[in-house]
Amino acid sequence: MPTAPTISTGHIGLNVTDLDRSRAFYQRVLGLEPVREDPEGRFAFLGREGRPVLTLWRQSAGRFATATPGLHHLSFEVGSVEEVRAVERVLGELGAEFAHEGVVPHGEGADSGGVFFADPDGIRLEVFTASGVAAEGVHAPHAAAPTCGFF
Repeated sequence: MPTAPTISTGHIGLNVTDLDRSRAFYQRVLGLEPVREDPEGRFAFLGREGRPVLTLWRQSAGRFATATPGLHHLSFEVGSVEEVRAVERVLGELGAEFAHEGVVPHGEGADSGGVFFADPDGIRLEVFTASGVAAEGVHAPHAAAPTCGFF
């Protein structure tokens, strides 16, 4: 029986309606830097240290469709609750749409958790930390199910 290859996520490609708006959003919220940009404004690669994390493609219209098969949400991990709170502040300044109020645990009693929100095209996103959320003293929005599954 063949062994499974060792894999890791390379980069995530997202269709957006307004490349300039989405590029500015992801750069500000996640601190990503331009890696490569199309001079004709059709795409932008954003990342860290020259390595792409997100590719934004200007090739869609409307809003993200949550009722059709495809991406459920995109999640990014940070190292601490303080970093999640910093992202939350930036999102508040940008007027982002939050799914839940504040930093919430992934499940009732979980120490991991984060903020759940939408980008300018309605793509559902999460910024979370693996520990430290229980100290916040907040309850999970959905006691019997993962928080990230229902927004």
